[in-house]
Amino acid sequence: MRKAQFIFSFIFFISLITFSQGFGLAGNNTSYDPVRWSGSVEKISDATYILHYNATVEKDWYIYAQESESGIPFSFEFLNSENNIVRDGLAKESETITFYDDVFQENATKFLGQTPSLSQNITLLNTDIKIIKSVISYQVCKEVCIPQEFYITHQLETKEVKVFTNFTEFENYGTSKTIASPSSDLQEEVASQNDTNSNWTVFILSFLGGLAALLTPCVFPMIPMTVSYFTKQSKSRAAGIKNAIIYGLSIIVIYVFIGFAVTTIFGETAIVELSTSVTFNVIFFVLLVIFAISFFGAFEIMLPQKWANKIDSQADRGGLIGIFFMALALAIVSFSCTGPIVGTALVQSVVEGGITPVISMLGFSTAIALPFALFALFPGWLNTLPKSGGWLNTVKVVLGFLELALAFKFLSNADLVSQSHFLEREVFLALIIAIMVGMALYLFGKLKLPHDSDLSHISVGRLLLGILTVSFVVYMIPGLWGAPLKLISGFPPPLHYSESPYGVGGGNANAAKDQDIPNGAELGPHDIISFTDYEAGIAYAKQQNKPILLDFTGYACINCRRMEERVWSDPKVLNILKNDIVLISLYGDSRELLPESEQTVSPSGRRIKTVGNKWSNFQIENYNILAAPYYVLLDHDESPLNQPVAYTPDIDVYLAWLEEGITNFNRN
Repeated sequence: MRKAQFIFSFIFFISLITFSQGFGLAGNNTSYDPVRWSGSVEKISDATYILHYNATVEKDWYIYAQESESGIPFSFEFLNSENNIVRDGLAKESETITFYDDVFQENATKFLGQTPSLSQNITLLNTDIKIIKSVISYQVCKEVCIPQEFYITHQLETKEVKVFTNFTEFENYGTSKTIASPSSDLQEEVASQNDTNSNWTVFILSFLGGLAALLTPCVFPMIPMTVSYFTKQSKSRAAGIKNAIIYGLSIIVIYVFIGFAVTTIFGETAIVELSTSVTFNVIFFVLLVIFAISFFGAFEIMLPQKWANKIDSQADRGGLIGIFFMALALAIVSFSCTGPIVGTALVQSVVEGGITPVISMLGFSTAIALPFALFALFPGWLNTLPKSGGWLNTVKVVLGFLELALAFKFLSNADLVSQSHFLEREVFLALIIAIMVGMALYLFGKLKLPHDSDLSHISVGRLLLGILTVSFVVYMIPGLWGAPLKLISGFPPPLHYSESPYGVGGGNANAAKDQDIPNGAELGPHDIISFTDYEAGIAYAKQQNKPILLDFTGYACINCRRMEERVWSDPKVLNILKNDIVLISLYGDSRELLPESEQTVSPSGRRIKTVGNKWSNFQIENYNILAAPYYVLLDHDESPLNQPVAYTPDIDVYLAWLEEGITNFNRN
């Protein structure tokens, strides 16, 4: 019993500390790229060809057609030998439809379906041309409209078609300048790996949350009761096993349906609105505080009793439908214990966006369902289960402390985005330390809450978990005096968002004061001179003859803070950032209002009212992506020096990327 209590409490303690970081809350590497392109070449004669452009568009997104009266119509131009290529009118389109466009409040024409295509007849005036290079421009819309540009080459002889997202590689393709960009290939590999890792992280952490939910008073006693019911009431052992497995699968179906519902409600653009919204972060803070107080025993969050009675009556029907309603009854009856955990997982996954809520609920429900199937297969294991008792309430209370600590992360996000400075680093750490001290005192038996039983002694599991908690507190205390706390980087506010950015005693404060800070700049992380005025930063870079590092970031971006505290702090990286480049940091979640004369609506239909709107739109229109962190090295013509990168936690990879860009700058 004590062993089980300790193991699962320890697992959930570690997982919830990493929970807010594992999801990458408000640190988003999501690219809005809902269209995939391909093509083909059809030869009519030596001088006449048909170029085919084929798209696959994600569900509910659409592209404006060539002659649309609003939005950005589909168009393309030939990069090479435009004067030697004659088009035979407009490209032939797949089926289109004219509709009233709510975005632009006028009629528009869009492609129908999710696989639009265009075919362009061309005649070559110079038959020596072997490669046609097309620059494609269009606008893709759903809840927001995003201008896009991509590049495609058609090999007329081999009929090979290549699609590019990097203009330099596209421009140099088929010439002596064609160079494989190792950083580009590596970045694609890292991005793909990050997406996969992110999904697995969500699943595993949610699975651990499900294991923690198993050890609550509402769920744990149901395991032997339910398994015994199936094994004893069924006509055979095989039928009992089958029914228990169906019961477990029903649990998974119920919770995954919840995930689908949340995904449908919020959509894939939730990542933009929720992660940077002060209102939503405050709402999430209040929700998690309520969940925590519920776990402490002040009250229980329960669904209406009539729901449980109605579902329970359906469970008596027997057969597959009866088993499904038994699973639904478990979900409803256990809501007072599982609700706060499910709520926390959904809050985190909604901010992450995409199908993350589905993955989260799949992980959570799998952990809940697994014991029912396993104990049905091996009923002898039931004898090894610890008896229900006061230790189950201990698990709930520990979860309550962890929920409370996580709640303040959302309040901190709201403070960072609004730049209110009421929850600076020292105050935040003091609150987390106080919560962890309370948790340690509870584990050592010095605090007693409403539903706790009397203790004559504490278990070894509680003792060890209490020691671990105290160790964590001791680790955090130096953070009050300026220690970086790299183990939890990204969770507390950044070092420079504090009452004493240089720690108690000043540290490098005097050296920082002696720095000559140009107009439009400020001291950023590690005292790097950082421009927040784009034009001023460009002008300064030209004056100093240095390349430009665009840093698309956010006040509430966890991955941005991780990069600054773990990667930028490396001596070699820091030396480059301080001496060899000019840093321009653009905050996509800034709520500072623009002057009225600068407030407008972008061609893509995005309202530009705040500084954050301005830089988000700038990133979309110039780089076809909305991500934070996102780094772009530019020359003085504001052209990329190499492939931009997003979150790159590997110091050597990031350093190599910086050095590559600087080398390319010095060659020009």
